[in-house]
Amino acid sequence: MLETRYRERFARSAALAAEAAQRFPGGVTHDGRTAVPFPLYIERAAGPYKWGVDDNRMIDYWCGHGALLLGHAHPAVTAAVAEQLARGTHYGAGHALELRWAELVQQLVPGAERVRFTASGTEATMLAIRLARAATGRATIVRFAGHFHGWHDGLAPGADPDDPHAGLLPSHVGHVLTLPADLAVVADTLATRDDIAAVILEPTGAAYGVVPLPDGFLPALRSLTRDHDTLLICDEVVTGFRISPGGAQARAGITADLTCLAKILAGGLPGGAIVGRADLLERLAADPQQGRNGRIRHQGTYNANPLSAAAGVTVLELVASGEPTTVASTSGAALRAMLNDVLSAHKLRGWTAYGDESIFHLFADPQSAVEPGQAPVDVPLARLKSGGDPKLANALRLALQLNGIDLMRGRSGFVSAAHGPDEIAGTAEALDDAIGMLQAEGML
Repeated sequence: MLETRYRERFARSAALAAEAAQRFPGGVTHDGRTAVPFPLYIERAAGPYKWGVDDNRMIDYWCGHGALLLGHAHPAVTAAVAEQLARGTHYGAGHALELRWAELVQQLVPGAERVRFTASGTEATMLAIRLARAATGRATIVRFAGHFHGWHDGLAPGADPDDPHAGLLPSHVGHVLTLPADLAVVADTLATRDDIAAVILEPTGAAYGVVPLPDGFLPALRSLTRDHDTLLICDEVVTGFRISPGGAQARAGITADLTCLAKILAGGLPGGAIVGRADLLERLAADPQQGRNGRIRHQGTYNANPLSAAAGVTVLELVASGEPTTVASTSGAALRAMLNDVLSAHKLRGWTAYGDESIFHLFADPQSAVEPGQAPVDVPLARLKSGGDPKLANALRLALQLNGIDLMRGRSGFVSAAHGPDEIAGTAEALDDAIGMLQAEGML
């Protein structure tokens, strides 16, 4: 049995997971790391690889939840952080690194007239919707079904199918309007309501492109929001610096009013930012003329932390050349092509690998008519976000991990600039072997 082999191969991870179940809710410290029968535990990582506690090396496609565009433990980043560590971890004051960090953000991200650092992407989206409401005097935020903008009360409704909104006040749910990613619906909503402060979205589609947006959606949405005097917020926490050095909006040729950043921004360390129009972000300035009703207070113990700034500056200086993003995107396209070649060779119904630039997703659902290389369409949101058939997706995760491949949540991945031809070819071979294991189990 596949699960028996998994338990035997990763026995030390199983023991640590049993201990974790007594210490952490659900046995994990992040919902996305939940796995059945248990998640794997890691000791170290370098480049495109990570090594587990069971003396197992894997090609890693979590890439720090998408934060590691350069791969694990890039020497320039580790050197910069080590140098800063010797200088101090927290000054409680401004420092030169935060200025250089902001300069690079302004150089790369469209419309980044001002920058405010936060400690996470969730904090960035929290601040973005507060700024939008303060600037417009309107209460409602439009978001799209399935798009993820952090776990906070302000944008939790609508992130996941059938979410019961446990613990949220009705007032929070009532001021978030979840729409389908349909331009006609958006146009009608903006034309018939006068309480919309902003529209926020992941600019490549729900869950970093698991549910891709239609071609031309982003420029058309920018025009609609501008025509109706509504702010546009691009949540580029995942896509920033990865889709292009300037993110998805730079590739699309548009400029959002506010942009939320994290992950690659801080070079794999904790850190986020809200950037955008000066007139909006200046509401954070301690200006007595704004008065209590006009100004937004914003603290944060770890905002622009020197260690995060050191890593962020190092990564963004490399990103500015365009090379890491291009290398990762080229490898991502090659990987998707090779994975789909494997799927085609096995003549599997309803299987595909798809994605955008250096992001990819695996979908496996025999009930679907999707062909290898196609993005699934007309599939329920919950089914898409689970990778298709949940039982099949979980079995594929186990089989891939037994073959030395670790995908994010077992069905998606981020390709880094450190993933080369050997890793790409090795991943395709592992998928071929994993499919063979599922066939032996009688699952295909």
